[in-house]
Amino acid sequence: MDPGPAACRIADVKAYLDLVRHVLEHGERKSSRTGVDTLSCFSAHYQVDLAQGFPLLTTKKMLWSSVLRELLWYLSGDDHIRNLREHTKIWDAWADDDGNLDTAYGHYWRHFPSASRDERGQWRVKEIDQIGNVLNCLRNDPNSRRMVVTAWEPGNAWGSKLPPCHYTYAFHVQGGKLNCHLTQRSGDVALGIPFNLAAYATLTQMLAQEVGLGLGCFSHTIVDAHIYCAKADGSMSEYCHIEGMKKQLLREPTALPKLHIADVPFEELTFEDFRLEGYVHQPAIRFAVAV
Repeated sequence: MDPGPAACRIADVKAYLDLVRHVLEHGERKSSRTGVDTLSCFSAHYQVDLAQGFPLLTTKKMLWSSVLRELLWYLSGDDHIRNLREHTKIWDAWADDDGNLDTAYGHYWRHFPSASRDERGQWRVKEIDQIGNVLNCLRNDPNSRRMVVTAWEPGNAWGSKLPPCHYTYAFHVQGGKLNCHLTQRSGDVALGIPFNLAAYATLTQMLAQEVGLGLGCFSHTIVDAHIYCAKADGSMSEYCHIEGMKKQLLREPTALPKLHIADVPFEELTFEDFRLEGYVHQPAIRFAVAV
């Protein structure tokens, strides 16, 4: 699904609802790692204009505090859920008994292991702060095409309980505005994608504010965009998201809220420095999580 160049002019969450409609209408049944079937589409894409409002879904209640807590935890570079668990349990199912995550996005964002040869030709591994590199590039070389962050470390990913879904993103500056493109290998349209949209919109706004840029577009490509469904024999129906998605499509989006971020250096921002204004939403829709 490619809505075309005009998509960045979309000022509300209709782009997301178009994605839902596309997967419901064109998705093909596939089995999945979780044991629950999905309706799946290849290479779905949508864009939103971040300057038109903060893209937090209004057709259902979103847990904004969990979105923000998770993002700030990523940016801390932590690979343990002890601090996150104080506020939300969203990663508990994938951590080990001690609370460690074998794949932790933030750890790779801030401490990616990079191998290179030293002056004697010996391989050495050093950690790369990818977020720090992006900030430095935005300040000193904003036209660069190298502002890429990855959470996909092959040695980890192939053996991980849950390798990164939203595995790489890139920034692009044009006309004094900051754009972000996220590539995701696997996207749960009912639960995961709305979180990803809000989280990366927040990150883009944080970076733009830090370096004095306006807000451009958020563009999102999902290699396997899927909606969970019951199996052909009717089993696993408790994990079926189809009726909830259809219910959401019947709701009319309201005006988008505004996100205000305190004038604080990027690395010093805390949860209390973010304020969401004008978030008017419709009731929550419960979707069971397939682990």
